[in-house]
Amino acid sequence: MTSSPQITGRVPRRDGLKAAQTMAATVQDRYFNRELSWLEFNQRVLDEALDAGNPLLERLKFFCIVSSNLDEFFEVRVAGIKQQIESEAVERSPDGRTATETFLDIAARSRRLVADQYRCWRKELLPALAARGFQMLRIEELGAADHQRLDQFIDAEVRPVTTPIAIDPAHPFPLIHNKALNLIALSEVEDGEKLRRRIVVLQVPRVLPRLVELAPEGRTRRFVFLGQVIGSRLERLLPGSRFLGAWNFRVTRNSELYIDEADTGNLLKAVEREVHNRRKGAAVRIEVNKGCPAELTERLLQVHGLSRDDLHVIDGPLSPGGLMAVYAGDHSPELRDRPYLPPLSPKLPEGTNLFEAMRRHDILLHHPYESFETVVTFLQQAAEDPEVLAIKQTLYRTGGDPRITGALMEAVRNGKQVTAVVELKARFDEVNNIKWARELEEAGVQVVYGVVGYKIHCKVTLVVRRDPDGIRRYLHLSTGNYNPTTARIYTDIGLLTCRPDYGEDATEVFNVITGLCRHRPGRRLLVAPFNLHRRMVELVRRETANARRGLPARIIAKMNSLVETEIIDALYEASGAGVEIDLIVRGICCLRPGVPGLSENIRVRSIVGRYLEHSRVFHFENACQPELYLGSADWMPRNFFKRIEVVFPLEDGNLRDRVVSEILTLQLADTVKARMLRRDGRYERVKAPAPQNTVDSQAAFMERALEAQQNAAGPARSALVEGRLKPVRQPGKPPNRQL
Repeated sequence: MTSSPQITGRVPRRDGLKAAQTMAATVQDRYFNRELSWLEFNQRVLDEALDAGNPLLERLKFFCIVSSNLDEFFEVRVAGIKQQIESEAVERSPDGRTATETFLDIAARSRRLVADQYRCWRKELLPALAARGFQMLRIEELGAADHQRLDQFIDAEVRPVTTPIAIDPAHPFPLIHNKALNLIALSEVEDGEKLRRRIVVLQVPRVLPRLVELAPEGRTRRFVFLGQVIGSRLERLLPGSRFLGAWNFRVTRNSELYIDEADTGNLLKAVEREVHNRRKGAAVRIEVNKGCPAELTERLLQVHGLSRDDLHVIDGPLSPGGLMAVYAGDHSPELRDRPYLPPLSPKLPEGTNLFEAMRRHDILLHHPYESFETVVTFLQQAAEDPEVLAIKQTLYRTGGDPRITGALMEAVRNGKQVTAVVELKARFDEVNNIKWARELEEAGVQVVYGVVGYKIHCKVTLVVRRDPDGIRRYLHLSTGNYNPTTARIYTDIGLLTCRPDYGEDATEVFNVITGLCRHRPGRRLLVAPFNLHRRMVELVRRETANARRGLPARIIAKMNSLVETEIIDALYEASGAGVEIDLIVRGICCLRPGVPGLSENIRVRSIVGRYLEHSRVFHFENACQPELYLGSADWMPRNFFKRIEVVFPLEDGNLRDRVVSEILTLQLADTVKARMLRRDGRYERVKAPAPQNTVDSQAAFMERALEAQQNAAGPARSALVEGRLKPVRQPGKPPNRQL
């Protein structure tokens, strides 16, 4: 772990206009609330589950994602707000709310969202699944043979691994682990001549599947939820008791890591310890099944120090992630998205020596439409090439695919100097990153855990090679992680280049991370927390000045989240000067578009579809001398000031034109998966001018990638390409509406 004087002493001050100095009538008119904006994003995810045009099992997947998203939201964001309330913080958020006001609004909005989510389950998904041969049955719907098999299942599989706890003076309420599925039950026991009620708590075993599959009936697969099975058979687990009822519940806990890095001798062990404590953090939410008696819900709230504002009553399955067992497998292809096997970039056919190709020209990669295998191959070739001297790489989320880390280990075995910067604090990937960090260290890789007070979020690989004409640095820069698994479902853009200025800047970044030097302004790369924020604001203000001088001015920016108020204020100023601004913001957007006198020239859209939009792209017209930047940073305070981020320009005019004309322009034309943000905070689906003119940008990207592969392959391989299931355009229908 590296100390941070080099960073803290060099971070530029935020010397722009404060939001309070540039306010309109009220801050509520100027900014959306960050947390409520995120909930609206999750509503757009739910909209995909509600969309009957999506394949049924994909709708089920989106239904489950809504719940997992909410879990993380409460574990991190709501937990932080509750801490502000407990500390009696009086500071208002940029939109003018106190922490208490924000929490109450979150509670109300999240309840509406969950009500809509489970209405979707009961009214749409459940009957649709049954109609397609997937029955989710209630206990009372089962026959005698099913009950007999479930009795055997309870005795053989459940009873040995469960520990029901009766709550009494000798047995206090047990610790309920974070997000674990539990049962709370009321029982009656004889106490002399009286019947005495008592509460029984039981954790549903994590080692058992949440769905119990029964014997099929014909071609119909039949399931019952494990929590219902156990709840209906508590008397087999606790003979001699009479149960009046049992209900599922879950407790969500604060899962943020709290590490004083400046006072920690071993960051790896400190993170490992905090991850272990995560399951015991302060409770922030309780979910219970509908029908749970008031006396039990009140007891749950009392034990966990929560109020009724923290209670969520669920009319459906708690912890619905178990439903992904229905999604898994090779069955029912007609109920899924059409399979898509991403081709290699047409400029990099199989067997290409990437170092030779990079010396000829820069190479742009668009994932998942083009295969991530090119990036894996880059590392593997670097590991095996005898002329490669050193490899340096940042690792934020590595996933379970061992080829990335395996290439680094192979490079060490081949005598190369290898450095891996592993971010141990990548939220909810800490355990995985600790595992890889240890394996890398054991293999001889020099592992760096980062910089005190900052997360290493940049995506950079630097390869130093001895070419015939001297030492040359080869780079991969990206908007996404070195994770082959998520690279199949996240949209990202990467650049392979050996431009000397880029290599020098990348070397500087690694030296700052490893503590060897202070940051110096780079030649080409923008690096947070040093100059990225200042430069982005300057670029927006340059467009403003150009517009005032009557020069061409335009901004197109694509990102995951837009939160930071100084850059929002700069965009408002640009809008007032006449700059046309199009923002593609997948998730949180605190900017309020379309407000007369403030943002009438700003349009904001969000695209939620088959793939998770993850790339960050920033285009500035610059009076017909356009500049385009790609990178790892959203426009959020944490990315600008609390993380090491890298944003890089595209200097190859052909590649720049490709990103603008083929990627950004197509997404701005999307009429299938795009929603427009209105000034009142609502998102509305974009409507095509005519049914035959619908545009699904993600489907179009897939189609174009396959067509490019076919054109590059020539007639000899056309049959192979045509054999893949491609997005198809049907008369009067959106392109691949099942995307």
